[in-house]
Amino acid sequence: MSKNEEKRDKFRQISEKRVNSILQKVKILGNLSNKSNYYYEKEDVLKIFQAIEKATREVKDRFLNKEKNNAFQFKW
Repeated sequence: MSKNEEKRDKFRQISEKRVNSILQKVKILGNLSNKSNYYYEKEDVLKIFQAIEKATREVKDRFLNKEKNNAFQFKW
């Protein structure tokens, strides 16, 4: 197996775990939509998804060689 094949296998193995972890956390975030347990306004939802979309765009740009290594953090 070539060095690039080894790196690709490692990438696929790690990325699968990380993507599945992110998807699980998104599902858990969805639990906050239960209005019988939580009160929120449309602006709150928009702010949450704006932060998620910004972080996703920045990471995608890093994969597409548009280097930008900013730390992501959400705060109210």
